[in-house]
Amino acid sequence: QVQLMESGGGSVQPGGSLRLSCAASGYSINAHCVGWFRQPPGKEREGVAVRPISGRTSYADSVMGRFTVSLDNAKNILYLQMNGLTPEDAGMYYCAGGMCDVREQPRARYRGQGTRVTVSS
Repeated sequence: QVQLMESGGGSVQPGGSLRLSCAASGYSINAHCVGWFRQPPGKEREGVAVRPISGRTSYADSVMGRFTVSLDNAKNILYLQMNGLTPEDAGMYYCAGGMCDVREQPRARYRGQGTRVTVSS
């Protein structure tokens, strides 16, 4: 049974940073495309980033240069380091598995329950 569990959300001021974690079980994150998508309040879900099985990680234009995806293969955890956060980055963030296009992350076969990010002064 595949389970993805996010953590690390919270409330920060504009310009702040957060690191989200996604602990995977029943699913080897270094053997599949894994990524993140988010849903801002009152808006549609949007892909944030995807790490392919091989090659470079892809990011949405809106987060390029500020967000970074990394993996801890030993622990089977996917991370999303978010720097320079703005109010536009606020929303629910979801870990996703199985979709290899950043724009398609919201339609991934596997997803977690999400973790909330709030950015306000």
